[in-house]
Amino acid sequence: MERKIICFGVRDYEKPYFEELGKKYNYELVLKSQFLNTENYKDALGYEIVMVRGNCVVNYEAMKDLADHGLKYYLTRTAGFNHVDLKACKDFHIESAYVPGYSPNSISELALTLAMMLLRNTGYTTDLTHRGQFKVTNQMFSREVRGCTVGILGCGRIGCTSAKLFKGLGARVVGYDVYQSDYAKEVVEFLPLEKFIAESDIILVHLAYIPGKNDHFIDKDFISKMKDQSILVNVARGEVLDLQAAVEAIKSNHLAGLAIDVIEQEKTIFFKNFDDPKHMDTPLHQDLIDLYPKVLVTPHVASSTDKALIDMIEVSLKNMDEYLLTGKCKNSLIK
Repeated sequence: MERKIICFGVRDYEKPYFEELGKKYNYELVLKSQFLNTENYKDALGYEIVMVRGNCVVNYEAMKDLADHGLKYYLTRTAGFNHVDLKACKDFHIESAYVPGYSPNSISELALTLAMMLLRNTGYTTDLTHRGQFKVTNQMFSREVRGCTVGILGCGRIGCTSAKLFKGLGARVVGYDVYQSDYAKEVVEFLPLEKFIAESDIILVHLAYIPGKNDHFIDKDFISKMKDQSILVNVARGEVLDLQAAVEAIKSNHLAGLAIDVIEQEKTIFFKNFDDPKHMDTPLHQDLIDLYPKVLVTPHVASSTDKALIDMIEVSLKNMDEYLLTGKCKNSLIK
Protein backbone atom coordinates (compact mmCIF):
# COMPACT_ATOMS: atom_id res chain seq x y z
CA MET A 1 0.00 0.00 0.00
CA GLU A 2 1.29 3.44 -0.95
CA ARG A 3 1.91 5.69 2.06
CA LYS A 4 1.36 9.45 1.97
CA ILE A 5 3.80 12.17 3.09
CA ILE A 6 3.23 15.91 2.76
CA CYS A 7 6.51 17.68 1.96
CA PHE A 8 7.05 21.41 2.48
CA GLY A 9 9.59 23.80 0.97
CA VAL A 10 9.90 21.86 -2.30
CA ARG A 11 11.39 23.99 -5.07
CA ASP A 12 10.35 23.49 -8.70
CA TYR A 13 13.68 21.96 -9.73
CA GLU A 14 13.39 19.46 -6.86
CA LYS A 15 10.02 18.03 -7.86
CA PRO A 16 11.26 15.41 -10.38
CA TYR A 17 13.63 14.00 -7.73
CA PHE A 18 10.86 13.78 -5.14
CA GLU A 19 8.55 12.09 -7.62
CA GLU A 20 11.15 9.54 -8.72
CA LEU A 21 12.24 8.64 -5.19
CA GLY A 22 8.66 8.55 -3.95
CA LYS A 23 7.91 5.86 -6.51
CA LYS A 24 11.11 3.99 -5.66
CA TYR A 25 10.20 3.80 -1.95
CA ASN A 26 6.46 3.42 -2.50
CA TYR A 27 5.36 6.74 -0.97
CA GLU A 28 2.85 9.20 -2.32
CA LEU A 29 4.58 12.53 -1.83
CA VAL A 30 2.33 15.61 -1.69
CA LEU A 31 4.61 18.50 -2.65
CA LYS A 32 4.18 22.03 -1.31
CA SER A 33 6.41 24.90 -2.38
CA GLN A 34 5.77 27.03 0.70
CA PHE A 35 7.71 26.64 3.92
CA LEU A 36 5.61 25.16 6.69
CA ASN A 37 4.87 27.79 9.32
CA THR A 38 2.42 28.68 12.06
CA GLU A 39 0.11 30.39 9.54
CA ASN A 40 -0.17 27.67 6.89
CA TYR A 41 0.27 24.52 8.99
CA LYS A 42 -3.41 23.67 8.60
CA ASP A 43 -2.52 22.36 5.12
CA ALA A 44 -0.89 19.44 6.96
CA LEU A 45 -3.84 18.61 9.22
CA GLY A 46 -4.83 14.97 8.82
CA TYR A 47 -1.43 13.76 7.62
CA GLU A 48 0.43 11.18 9.70
CA ILE A 49 3.79 12.09 8.13
CA VAL A 50 5.20 15.57 7.43
CA MET A 51 8.57 16.28 5.81
CA VAL A 52 10.20 19.71 6.14
CA ARG A 53 13.43 21.52 5.39
CA GLY A 54 15.21 24.31 7.25
CA ASN A 55 13.18 27.52 7.54
CA CYS A 56 10.06 25.47 8.24
CA VAL A 57 9.23 26.65 11.75
CA VAL A 58 6.01 25.74 13.56
CA ASN A 59 5.18 26.81 17.12
CA TYR A 60 4.21 24.57 20.00
CA GLU A 61 0.48 25.19 19.65
CA ALA A 62 0.49 24.36 15.95
CA MET A 63 2.38 21.14 16.63
CA LYS A 64 -0.27 20.20 19.19
CA ASP A 65 -3.00 20.83 16.63
CA LEU A 66 -1.18 18.67 14.08
CA ALA A 67 -0.79 15.89 16.63
CA ASP A 68 -4.48 16.15 17.56
CA HIS A 69 -5.27 15.64 13.87
CA GLY A 70 -3.12 12.54 13.49
CA LEU A 71 0.50 13.64 13.01
CA LYS A 72 2.84 10.84 14.10
CA TYR A 73 6.11 11.50 12.24
CA TYR A 74 7.91 14.80 11.64
CA LEU A 75 10.85 14.32 9.28
CA THR A 76 13.43 16.97 8.43
CA ARG A 77 15.54 16.41 5.34
CA THR A 78 18.38 18.46 6.81
CA ALA A 79 21.43 17.91 8.99
CA GLY A 80 20.58 20.91 11.17
CA PHE A 81 17.46 20.58 13.27
CA ASN A 82 17.16 23.77 15.35
CA HIS A 83 13.94 24.49 13.40
CA VAL A 84 12.28 21.38 14.89
CA ASP A 85 10.39 21.86 18.16
CA LEU A 86 11.69 18.75 19.89
CA LYS A 87 9.84 19.52 23.13
CA ALA A 88 6.56 19.55 21.23
CA CYS A 89 7.48 16.29 19.52
CA LYS A 90 8.20 14.65 22.88
CA ASP A 91 5.13 16.08 24.58
CA PHE A 92 2.76 15.02 21.80
CA HIS A 93 4.43 11.67 21.03
CA ILE A 94 5.59 12.65 17.54
CA GLU A 95 8.61 10.78 16.22
CA SER A 96 11.19 12.97 14.48
CA ALA A 97 14.31 12.12 12.47
CA TYR A 98 16.94 14.04 10.53
CA VAL A 99 19.55 13.47 7.81
CA PRO A 100 22.93 13.40 9.55
CA GLY A 101 24.89 13.90 6.36
CA TYR A 102 24.58 14.39 2.64
CA SER A 103 26.98 14.94 -0.24
CA PRO A 104 29.92 16.76 1.40
CA ASN A 105 31.11 17.77 -2.05
CA SER A 106 28.10 20.05 -2.47
CA ILE A 107 29.28 22.26 0.41
CA SER A 108 32.98 21.93 -0.32
CA GLU A 109 32.68 22.77 -4.00
CA LEU A 110 30.85 26.01 -3.21
CA ALA A 111 33.48 26.89 -0.59
CA LEU A 112 36.19 26.28 -3.16
CA THR A 113 34.35 28.31 -5.80
CA LEU A 114 33.81 31.31 -3.53
CA ALA A 115 37.38 31.24 -2.20
CA MET A 116 38.83 31.10 -5.72
CA MET A 117 36.54 33.89 -6.91
CA LEU A 118 37.91 36.13 -4.18
CA LEU A 119 41.50 35.00 -4.62
CA ARG A 120 41.47 35.56 -8.39
CA ASN A 121 39.18 38.62 -8.24
CA THR A 122 36.82 37.08 -10.77
CA GLY A 123 33.73 38.77 -9.34
CA TYR A 124 35.45 42.13 -9.69
CA THR A 125 36.76 41.38 -13.17
CA THR A 126 33.58 39.99 -14.68
CA ASP A 127 31.60 42.86 -13.16
CA LEU A 128 33.77 45.27 -15.14
CA THR A 129 33.68 43.31 -18.39
CA HIS A 130 29.90 42.94 -18.04
CA ARG A 131 29.81 46.75 -18.19
CA GLY A 132 32.11 46.86 -21.23
CA GLN A 133 35.33 47.71 -19.35
CA PHE A 134 38.12 45.46 -20.61
CA LYS A 135 41.25 47.28 -19.46
CA VAL A 136 43.41 45.31 -17.03
CA THR A 137 43.54 46.97 -13.61
CA ASN A 138 45.82 46.51 -10.60
CA GLN A 139 43.01 44.72 -8.74
CA MET A 140 43.05 41.93 -11.34
CA PHE A 141 46.53 40.84 -10.25
CA SER A 142 46.25 37.90 -7.87
CA ARG A 143 47.99 35.15 -5.97
CA GLU A 144 47.99 31.49 -6.94
CA VAL A 145 46.37 29.10 -4.49
CA ARG A 146 49.38 26.77 -4.58
CA GLY A 147 51.30 29.53 -2.79
CA CYS A 148 48.64 29.87 -0.10
CA THR A 149 47.92 28.20 3.21
CA VAL A 150 44.27 27.21 3.44
CA GLY A 151 42.83 26.80 6.93
CA ILE A 152 39.94 24.43 7.54
CA LEU A 153 37.99 25.48 10.64
CA GLY A 154 36.01 22.38 11.55
CA CYS A 155 37.49 19.16 10.18
CA GLY A 156 34.57 16.79 9.93
CA ARG A 157 33.48 15.06 6.76
CA ILE A 158 32.81 18.29 4.86
CA GLY A 159 35.94 20.01 6.14
CA CYS A 160 38.10 17.09 5.08
CA THR A 161 36.50 17.09 1.63
CA SER A 162 37.39 20.78 1.26
CA ALA A 163 40.91 20.03 2.43
CA LYS A 164 41.32 17.38 -0.27
CA LEU A 165 40.06 19.74 -2.97
CA PHE A 166 42.56 22.43 -2.01
CA LYS A 167 45.41 19.97 -1.60
CA GLY A 168 44.63 18.83 -5.14
CA LEU A 169 45.31 22.41 -6.26
CA GLY A 170 48.67 22.38 -4.50
CA ALA A 171 47.81 24.46 -1.42
CA ARG A 172 49.18 23.79 2.02
CA VAL A 173 46.17 22.84 4.14
CA VAL A 174 46.02 23.25 7.91
CA GLY A 175 43.17 22.53 10.28
CA TYR A 176 41.69 23.39 13.65
CA ASP A 177 39.08 21.36 15.51
CA VAL A 178 38.52 20.54 19.16
CA TYR A 179 37.92 16.96 18.01
CA GLN A 180 40.65 15.57 15.76
CA SER A 181 39.64 12.29 14.18
CA ASP A 182 42.28 9.84 12.97
CA TYR A 183 40.93 10.32 9.44
CA ALA A 184 41.25 14.12 9.65
CA LYS A 185 44.83 13.79 10.90
CA GLU A 186 45.68 12.05 7.64
CA VAL A 187 44.17 14.89 5.60
CA VAL A 188 45.15 18.12 7.37
CA GLU A 189 48.01 19.46 9.45
CA PHE A 190 46.41 20.38 12.78
CA LEU A 191 47.61 23.56 14.47
CA PRO A 192 46.78 25.35 17.74
CA LEU A 193 44.12 28.00 17.14
CA GLU A 194 46.40 31.04 17.38
CA LYS A 195 48.90 29.55 14.94
CA PHE A 196 46.10 28.34 12.67
CA ILE A 197 44.67 31.87 12.41
CA ALA A 198 48.03 33.54 11.94
CA GLU A 199 49.25 31.24 9.14
CA SER A 200 46.10 30.92 7.01
CA ASP A 201 45.72 32.97 3.83
CA ILE A 202 42.21 31.57 3.35
CA ILE A 203 39.98 30.31 6.17
CA LEU A 204 37.03 28.08 5.32
CA VAL A 205 34.41 27.78 8.06
CA HIS A 206 32.92 24.30 8.43
CA LEU A 207 32.06 24.49 12.13
CA ALA A 208 28.97 22.79 13.47
CA TYR A 209 26.85 25.31 15.38
CA ILE A 210 26.21 24.50 19.05
CA PRO A 211 23.81 27.11 20.50
CA GLY A 212 25.23 28.77 23.57
CA LYS A 213 28.65 27.19 23.02
CA ASN A 214 30.19 28.67 19.86
CA ASP A 215 28.02 31.65 18.97
CA HIS A 216 30.27 34.20 17.22
CA PHE A 217 33.27 31.91 17.55
CA ILE A 218 34.77 34.02 14.76
CA ASP A 219 34.57 37.38 16.47
CA LYS A 220 36.39 40.71 16.26
CA ASP A 221 39.39 39.34 18.15
CA PHE A 222 39.62 36.25 15.93
CA ILE A 223 39.43 38.34 12.76
CA SER A 224 42.01 40.85 14.02
CA LYS A 225 44.51 37.99 14.28
CA MET A 226 43.98 36.89 10.67
CA LYS A 227 46.60 37.79 8.10
CA ASP A 228 46.26 41.12 6.34
CA GLN A 229 44.57 40.58 2.97
CA SER A 230 43.39 37.10 3.90
CA ILE A 231 40.04 35.64 2.84
CA LEU A 232 37.21 34.31 4.99
CA VAL A 233 34.53 31.94 3.65
CA ASN A 234 31.59 30.76 5.80
CA VAL A 235 29.49 27.90 4.42
CA ALA A 236 28.61 26.44 7.84
CA ARG A 237 26.15 28.37 10.04
CA GLY A 238 25.64 32.11 10.25
CA GLU A 239 25.61 32.05 14.04
CA VAL A 240 29.31 31.12 14.32
CA LEU A 241 30.41 34.37 12.64
CA ASP A 242 30.15 37.93 13.95
CA LEU A 243 29.21 39.32 10.56
CA GLN A 244 29.49 42.94 11.68
CA ALA A 245 33.12 42.35 12.70
CA ALA A 246 33.86 40.69 9.35
CA VAL A 247 32.27 43.54 7.40
CA GLU A 248 34.29 46.10 9.37
CA ALA A 249 37.46 44.15 8.50
CA ILE A 250 36.54 44.42 4.82
CA LYS A 251 35.90 48.15 5.14
CA SER A 252 39.30 48.67 6.80
CA ASN A 253 41.02 46.53 4.12
CA HIS A 254 42.28 44.10 6.74
CA LEU A 255 40.49 41.28 4.92
CA ALA A 256 40.76 41.01 1.15
CA GLY A 257 37.47 39.19 0.80
CA LEU A 258 34.50 37.68 2.58
CA ALA A 259 32.08 35.09 1.24
CA ILE A 260 28.99 33.79 3.04
CA ASP A 261 26.36 31.23 2.15
CA VAL A 262 24.75 31.55 5.58
CA ILE A 263 23.76 34.43 7.81
CA GLU A 264 22.25 34.89 11.25
CA GLN A 265 18.45 35.13 11.18
CA GLU A 266 18.68 34.48 7.47
CA LYS A 267 14.95 34.37 6.85
CA THR A 268 14.91 38.18 7.15
CA ILE A 269 16.64 38.42 3.76
CA PHE A 270 17.21 34.97 2.24
CA PHE A 271 14.53 33.51 -0.02
CA LYS A 272 13.15 37.00 -0.74
CA ASN A 273 13.61 39.41 -3.63
CA PHE A 274 14.13 43.11 -3.00
CA ASP A 275 13.26 45.40 -5.91
CA ASP A 276 15.30 48.06 -4.14
CA PRO A 277 18.11 46.66 -1.94
CA LYS A 278 17.91 49.87 0.10
CA HIS A 279 14.73 48.42 1.57
CA MET A 280 16.66 45.58 3.20
CA ASP A 281 16.06 45.44 6.91
CA THR A 282 19.37 46.62 8.40
CA PRO A 283 22.42 48.74 7.46
CA LEU A 284 24.54 45.60 7.88
CA HIS A 285 22.60 43.82 5.17
CA GLN A 286 22.97 46.90 2.96
CA ASP A 287 26.74 46.71 3.51
CA LEU A 288 26.71 43.23 1.99
CA ILE A 289 25.38 44.77 -1.21
CA ASP A 290 27.58 47.86 -1.18
CA LEU A 291 30.82 45.92 -0.57
CA TYR A 292 30.42 43.63 -3.61
CA PRO A 293 32.64 42.24 -5.13
CA LYS A 294 34.86 42.07 -2.04
CA VAL A 295 31.89 40.51 -0.27
CA LEU A 296 30.14 37.61 -2.02
CA VAL A 297 26.78 36.35 -0.78
CA THR A 298 24.94 33.22 -1.87
CA PRO A 299 21.51 32.50 -0.31
CA HIS A 300 22.16 29.18 1.46
CA VAL A 301 22.59 27.21 -1.76
CA ALA A 302 25.60 25.06 -0.86
CA SER A 303 23.45 21.95 -0.64
CA SER A 304 21.52 22.79 -3.82
CA THR A 305 23.04 20.06 -5.95
CA ASP A 306 21.58 16.96 -7.51
CA LYS A 307 23.51 14.48 -5.39
CA ALA A 308 22.89 16.31 -2.11
CA LEU A 309 19.18 16.54 -2.85
CA ILE A 310 18.95 12.82 -3.60
CA ASP A 311 20.72 12.07 -0.31
CA MET A 312 18.33 14.31 1.65
CA ILE A 313 15.16 12.81 0.22
CA GLU A 314 16.40 9.22 0.16
CA VAL A 315 17.68 9.20 3.74
CA SER A 316 14.42 10.78 4.91
CA LEU A 317 12.38 8.05 3.21
CA LYS A 318 14.70 5.37 4.61
CA ASN A 319 14.19 6.92 8.06
CA MET A 320 10.45 6.52 7.56
CA ASP A 321 10.84 2.94 6.38
CA GLU A 322 12.87 2.18 9.50
CA TYR A 323 10.17 3.61 11.76
CA LEU A 324 7.46 1.59 10.04
CA LEU A 325 9.45 -1.65 10.04
CA THR A 326 11.01 -1.52 13.51
CA GLY A 327 9.22 1.23 15.44
CA LYS A 328 12.44 3.19 15.84
CA CYS A 329 15.10 4.94 13.75
CA LYS A 330 18.86 5.34 14.14
CA ASN A 331 18.56 9.01 13.02
CA SER A 332 15.85 9.81 15.56
CA LEU A 333 15.95 13.25 17.23
CA ILE A 334 13.83 12.04 20.13
CA LYS A 335 16.08 10.65 22.86
